[in-house]
Amino acid sequence: MLYINSIIASNSMSLARKKFNPSSPSEKNKASKSWILETEGRNYSWKSKLERVAISREGVPFSALEVIGKKINLPIRDVLTLFDIPQTTYNKKRRENALLGGKETEAVLMITEILDFGIEVFNGETEKFLRWLKKPNQSLGGMSPESFFDSITGIQEVKNCLNRLEYGNLA
Repeated sequence: MLYINSIIASNSMSLARKKFNPSSPSEKNKASKSWILETEGRNYSWKSKLERVAISREGVPFSALEVIGKKINLPIRDVLTLFDIPQTTYNKKRRENALLGGKETEAVLMITEILDFGIEVFNGETEKFLRWLKKPNQSLGGMSPESFFDSITGIQEVKNCLNRLEYGNLA
């Protein structure tokens, strides 16, 4: 009986020592994570999904597609194909300084988040991450992760792959 009580006491003491530390690296990164999309001299920044929704409802300029293309080394025509936007429509809307619709804006913002997260997962090795985006991936049915950027569900699947990579699982 005395032995069991001493085990319980030692376990409770070790649990008591492990207190929540909000300034620990992992908690700090999660709590202070924010994203920024810079386009046409304006910064769109968000820290939560609710802020992302607000920006999606407002819209971002068509030039945000060029920003995404530059980040993933894709020509604008390939980015337009991902978003199913004809080149002529893009040219007209770009000249008019029009804003993307809600769904397209949300996709652009989510891709921005994925790109930041991917670079983080690959320990800041941007080139390695960009190569990973272009290579066929077994967990995505043999398709490249960047080919999934055409839908919200696809973007989420790429994020799931990156999560698995981050935690050492096959992705």
